[in-house]
Amino acid sequence: MNLTRKRWVILIASCFINLCVGSLYAWSVFSAPMAEYLNQLNGSSLTPANLAIVFVIANSVGPITMIFGGRINDLFGPRKVIFTGGLMFGGGMILSGFAQNVQHLIYSYSLVTGLGLGMVYGCTISSSVKFFPDKRGFVGGVTTALFGLSSVIIPPVAAAIIAAAGPTSAFKIIG
Repeated sequence: MNLTRKRWVILIASCFINLCVGSLYAWSVFSAPMAEYLNQLNGSSLTPANLAIVFVIANSVGPITMIFGGRINDLFGPRKVIFTGGLMFGGGMILSGFAQNVQHLIYSYSLVTGLGLGMVYGCTISSSVKFFPDKRGFVGGVTTALFGLSSVIIPPVAAAIIAAAGPTSAFKIIG
């Protein structure tokens, strides 16, 4: 595959990857059903506001791997970094489907998924931009836009899955 074609394949792949990891921002769709699920399971009285800490921590730890992701990317290459971050992200979502308390959600969704997101996001942007030195702004904008667009696309999909199968199954399916 020639370089011109390869760079477009990399850009498209990066966009789809960012669309997937942007599903972290569907948390608002999960919080109320997950609070209800945990209340039934544990006899507690959690509200979606009580679960906000899960999303706050996820968004706080992502930048850690974004910051160190450049160095990790240079050492191991984008394929390994995206693969590892993707496994962390998807694995964290799947583990969230087994959560039985807030602490488990903090571990799975906040830490594992959040750190995986940071690895993937930083790597997709930087790798795509490297292949387009002539269109750096365009490529950075497109990959970032698809990440943001995920917050529009994924919540209705997650809500439909939650309505049909419950929040724990939705975590597993999206993961």
